[in-house]
Amino acid sequence: MKWSNQAWKAAEPVYNEILNLPFIKELIQGTLSQEQFEFYIKQDALYLAEYGRILTAIATKLDKPEHAAAFISFAANTMQVERALHQTFVRTLNKLDNAILPSPSCLLYTSYLSRQVALSSIEVTLGAVLPCFWIYKKVGDYILENQTKDNNPYQSWIDTYGGEEFNQSVEMAIKICDELAENSSESTRKKMTQAYIMCSKMEWLFWHSAYKQEQWLI
Repeated sequence: MKWSNQAWKAAEPVYNEILNLPFIKELIQGTLSQEQFEFYIKQDALYLAEYGRILTAIATKLDKPEHAAAFISFAANTMQVERALHQTFVRTLNKLDNAILPSPSCLLYTSYLSRQVALSSIEVTLGAVLPCFWIYKKVGDYILENQTKDNNPYQSWIDTYGGEEFNQSVEMAIKICDELAENSSESTRKKMTQAYIMCSKMEWLFWHSAYKQEQWLI
């Protein structure tokens, strides 16, 4: 069994809980409040700015040129596509600056990923960044299949989940993870899975925090 299959099975309970989040259910129904959606978009912008840098850092650590090129492409596409989406839904996004702080959950997620880049092996780091590709795509597929199309204010944003280019990126990221896992020790593969599970939980936390419009308590 490929590492990716094992990792997905290990974190599948977390994925199922993501589908049960009020944020996802109300997004599908079109009943999510504009304030909650904008909070999510703004936090996602902060997250993606860090995530793009993390993907670029990963590219510098990959031995195969085709793997490095793939992650450079992932970083560029992430910033270009997501920025365009954000600007569509939040007019004030162009004014996004340091005055808008990352939520505790956003900061936790990006800090965890940065720590993996700095201190963990490239294999474990890949396991950590994969949920943002894979779970996001799977959740997107679920939303597309179950959405309420009539007068859903988030319809155009939901439609972007179905892009073939993003699907190809997800498949390539999984393939690279499997290739490196196959040539790694059992101990390393376990650490990859642990990082994958942890960041799957971070994905849950990110959507949950957006629904709650999470603020710093002090």
